[in-house]
Amino acid sequence: QVQLVESGGGLVQAGGPLRLSCAASGRTFSTQFMGWFRQAPGKEREFVATISWNSISTYYADSVKGRFAISRDKFKNTVYLQMNSLKPEDTAVYYCAALTIPDDPRRSSSYGYWGQGTQVTVSS
Repeated sequence: QVQLVESGGGLVQAGGPLRLSCAASGRTFSTQFMGWFRQAPGKEREFVATISWNSISTYYADSVKGRFAISRDKFKNTVYLQMNSLKPEDTAVYYCAALTIPDDPRRSSSYGYWGQGTQVTVSS
């Protein structure tokens, strides 16, 4: 019912910025949370940030707070992740996701729709 298309990943030097985009189509809801998660090789998928479509409510992982900013354009049904001061440990596949159950939006189990993932590689 919901399709997510990500873009913006790539190779960037440590300290640099990068912006990821996630365009949502299909059946979306004003109360939906959109989230960003990431997974590094050999690691579990971890929460990065999430935002409510109806408000400016946002949540960030401690590891990215102050460096990353999540935002959305409701008119375009697009969610962004602005990443600044990137570190090599930020290297991962980044996924956007759409909330499908009314649970903690910081939990991956609350999300039923996922994008294809986009690779972010930070060189040192």
